[in-house]
Amino acid sequence: MTAPSQPQPISRTVFRYLAVGAVNTVFGYGCFAVLTMLLTPMAYGYVLASLLANLLAITFSFLGYKWIVFKTQGNYLKEWIRCLGVYSGNILLSAAALPFLVAAVRHHTGNAHTAPYIAGAIVLVFSLTFSFFGHRHISFGGTKQAPQISP
Repeated sequence: MTAPSQPQPISRTVFRYLAVGAVNTVFGYGCFAVLTMLLTPMAYGYVLASLLANLLAITFSFLGYKWIVFKTQGNYLKEWIRCLGVYSGNILLSAAALPFLVAAVRHHTGNAHTAPYIAGAIVLVFSLTFSFFGHRHISFGGTKQAPQISP
């Protein structure tokens, strides 16, 4: 008789999440930096850069989290849609926060050129935390939950 499979300890999952997230962060922030540079002539080009970079990074991160972190099988479309839901909230919050953070960084540093990059890095810290719990419980959690037993 074999024991039922247990969910993986959160510490291993968090370690894998942070490792994959580090690669995702470099990729996503790299996209943001390049797009910000290209869109600088536009007013609030950094907001559009943030939106576009996040959309590119979602595809990259989805597969890393699916295959390496949460190790789910199948359900690509269902998990992709859930993943988009988690990221949509994250994208909207980030885009809304950026103008305020950019203004605050400009005010404190006096450097208008680097303010969008610093503000983008600040947003990343909050995004990582929000995303972990969203992916663990929403994106990839639906396929690994144990059945509920009624009392």
